[in-house]
Amino acid sequence: EVQLVESGGGLVQPGGSLRLSCAASGFTFDDYAIGWFRQAPGKGREGISCISSRDGSTYIDSVKGRFTISSDNGKSAVYLQMNSLKPEDTAVYYCAARQHPFMSTKISEYDFFGQGTQVTVSP
Repeated sequence: EVQLVESGGGLVQPGGSLRLSCAASGFTFDDYAIGWFRQAPGKGREGISCISSRDGSTYIDSVKGRFTISSDNGKSAVYLQMNSLKPEDTAVYYCAARQHPFMSTKISEYDFFGQGTQVTVSP
């Protein structure tokens, strides 16, 4: 059974940092791409970053330079380091697994999602 469990969310002030973790199990980690998505209140879910062993990592423009995705294949874990956080980063953050080892931030191309972790950026 595929499982994705996010952790590390919380309340942070603007300009602060958080590190999200995604623990994966139930599949061969190297054969999948792992993405981070977020869903703000009243908005749709958007892909913000992805990492794969075959072609590296990618980010959407709004987080580029502030967020860094990384993976630890030995632990089957993916991390999202978020710096210089802004109120507009407030959302539920999800990690997701794509059964193809190539990058994508398209929600339709992902097979499994975690339950999410809340990130709130507020003074």
